[in-house]
Amino acid sequence: MSRKIDYGKELNEEQRGVVLEESGPLLVIAGAGSGKTRTLTYRVARLIETGVAPNRILLATFTNKAAWSMLSRVRSLLGLELERFWGGTFHSVAHRILRRHADRLGYERSFSILDAEDAVSLVKACIAELDLKKTSEKFPKAEVVQGILSFSANTDTPVGDVIFSRHPYFISRTDDIAAVAGRYRERKRKLQAMDFDDLLLNVRQLLAEHPEALGEYRDRFLHVLVDEYQDTNVIQADLVDMLASGHRNLMVVGDDSQSIYSFRGADFHNILRFPERYPDCRVFRLETNYRSTPEILNLANLSIRNNEQQFEKTLRAVRTEGVKPILATASSVLQQAQFVVQRILELEGSMPLKDIAVLYRAHYHSMELQMEMTRRGIPFEIRSGIRFFEQAHIKDVTAYLRILANPGDELAWKRVLPLYGGLGKVAAEKVWRFVSSQPEPLAALESEAFLKGATRTALPGLKRFREVMRRLREQAGDATVADLIGLVLEEGYRDHLYELYPEANFREEDLQQLANFSGGFERLEDFLNELALLTNLEKEDVSTTAETDKITLSTIHQAKGLEWSSVFLIWCAEGMLPLARALNDEGGVEEERRLFYVASTRAKDQLYLCYPVSDYRRGMGSMIVQPSRFIRELAPRYQGTRERPYEEWLVDEG
Repeated sequence: MSRKIDYGKELNEEQRGVVLEESGPLLVIAGAGSGKTRTLTYRVARLIETGVAPNRILLATFTNKAAWSMLSRVRSLLGLELERFWGGTFHSVAHRILRRHADRLGYERSFSILDAEDAVSLVKACIAELDLKKTSEKFPKAEVVQGILSFSANTDTPVGDVIFSRHPYFISRTDDIAAVAGRYRERKRKLQAMDFDDLLLNVRQLLAEHPEALGEYRDRFLHVLVDEYQDTNVIQADLVDMLASGHRNLMVVGDDSQSIYSFRGADFHNILRFPERYPDCRVFRLETNYRSTPEILNLANLSIRNNEQQFEKTLRAVRTEGVKPILATASSVLQQAQFVVQRILELEGSMPLKDIAVLYRAHYHSMELQMEMTRRGIPFEIRSGIRFFEQAHIKDVTAYLRILANPGDELAWKRVLPLYGGLGKVAAEKVWRFVSSQPEPLAALESEAFLKGATRTALPGLKRFREVMRRLREQAGDATVADLIGLVLEEGYRDHLYELYPEANFREEDLQQLANFSGGFERLEDFLNELALLTNLEKEDVSTTAETDKITLSTIHQAKGLEWSSVFLIWCAEGMLPLARALNDEGGVEEERRLFYVASTRAKDQLYLCYPVSDYRRGMGSMIVQPSRFIRELAPRYQGTRERPYEEWLVDEG
């Protein structure tokens, strides 16, 4: 049963203005803690309430988690199921379009998706084929080459320019790396596979070169909404413009002051120049902050005003008066760590540890702190590590299923075959050459020719592999995905786990959870496509560590979108924040200041800015450290008064 939403009661005036706006291009500058997600959610609900069919709305986000969360809230608001709604990451939207139209680009519609590990493996194979390692000059590892190719794709920049600006050490190998890029494209095409970057590149090519395809989606989407628009790259911005070009009902939501991902290819100018691309757009500002105290927002506002390239805004607190941020000056790096730990212990009596975070610009900034926290027995969690779907045992089992879904998936074959005794890379390559030359690779396993010429060492493994694949093929027609995963375990993979891993029981539980997850998919292909997308998402989802009371240690980049009651920002020193190497980049100082702003606005109640006045550096001895320019530039605004936006603490040597 549907319900009527009381927008006057449930939204503030700023949010309501956005939600109730009729149509046309809209730019929403949503300040930190201003209810951006709430505004987007109610906007979607409002459109549906006024008669717009859900399948004519496109909501593009940067994480599936964000899309699922918003759609769930829309369902709750309206009391309706949303059938055929187009919502998800840019990559998932691109994938959905390409599954229907890939043949126009020369791909089969059943093309495979390479996850990050598969992409690196294929690049490694291309390097080997071109024999580029056998020279006296150094050549980058496959992971580095893949990073160059990915950045080139996401920024629409020639490979040579990327090497010149980001990897000058390999300038002498530019032609060789370009050759790898060419071979990599050829191999992907031959494999009928796309990597994660290809999803965006190919859907843009499709829409640009095939007017009928563009027309279909341009006409379909009456409204296009984009979350975190400040994080889009040039390809994503082009896609948004094309998909919204029919009805021009485009709403982009973001905060230019939180644009901090240029290293991933995000283009800050997309949001900054939106009014130039859409001169008739209406600009809304969400400046009412529900997260932080007035004192914390005062400091953040004063800092970000020093940026020249921005949409000016002033965050206003809903909350009442709190305490001023603290500028804590320590004599050394070790004393900085000791201060943070001691203050955490003092705070522990008034709040759970999980409500406290320590943020920093670079991972190595936390080294001393980690040692001190370990020494003092304070539990902490670092926001990093291998995600669930990227673990080796998950990828092993899904490789079996990938072979069933797409027998032409070379990388899946070469992942599964070495799991059998006596089958190394050479044997796997030989098997692949044989099956890929046959019209039906899986049926070819049953032929006499399959075992012909096999060595005594390889023969048992080949027979066992053939038997397992036979069982999977027999079951594939009627079995669920969960049944197939269970069959892989029963047919030897469980034994493999216990022979190889010291904590095999935990890995088996992972696979049971994978089987549970698969229950939401009717077709094997849908399950594998979703898995491939999930493995490529940035680390923005729930941590796999146990739910315990721990301090969070995080880089500022990984902390974006999160909040804590108390935040310690360490190494607020020149050369550390801003990071020295970032100052050489165009716009580097302003992006570093945006990082300082993002870190500051993560705090709800208490903010501690910490730095040491000296640091020992190898070959140079003890060096004097200057406080960050982002701190120093705050003080002049209060010359002539005693008031500063922070309280100064000199950390006691004792």
